[in-house]
Amino acid sequence: MDNREFLEYMNSGKEIKCCSEIHKHMHFLSQEAMKITAQINGSYHTEAEIRGLFSQLIGKEVDEHFVLFPPFTTDCGKNINIGKCVFINSGCRFQDQGGITIGDGTLIGHNVVIATLNHAFEPENRGDMIPAPVVIGKRVWIGSNSTILPGVTIGDNAIIGAGSVVTKDIPANTAAVGNPAKVIKSIGEHKS
Repeated sequence: MDNREFLEYMNSGKEIKCCSEIHKHMHFLSQEAMKITAQINGSYHTEAEIRGLFSQLIGKEVDEHFVLFPPFTTDCGKNINIGKCVFINSGCRFQDQGGITIGDGTLIGHNVVIATLNHAFEPENRGDMIPAPVVIGKRVWIGSNSTILPGVTIGDNAIIGAGSVVTKDIPANTAAVGNPAKVIKSIGEHKS
């Protein structure tokens, strides 16, 4: 199995059976991601060096205005898609096997967790996993210590308050807070 086949399968939303070929490739990519994130987190790097390492991690170039403050961890890397001018603050943890898309101009606060996998509900199949993508729109601001769960879409210009747990889609141009996150306010539509 190659990375293209892996990503096609993961992006199909099909269940991943424990110990299957797809599961084994997932572990292979996890080992690669751990090596690269250990480099990112192990010592000081210039912004250009961070961009280079992050581009290697995700398998595609990030733009010249991408900023990441380490430490950062992810357990795959190859299913992250980053827009332009994205900022990821320190301590973030991504589980990207199911796919993470982050739109242009998005700001991600300290210690944000983005998860894209659920485990099977039945105890005898608990090792099986179900991928579901997280899509974060343009100019979104995710506050520190928030958790974004599998399958969630956050619309353009939305704000997620610090410490929120986002379990359902958040519309564009709204602010949401809490556990589970609920929309508390509208934001004037952004003029592009």
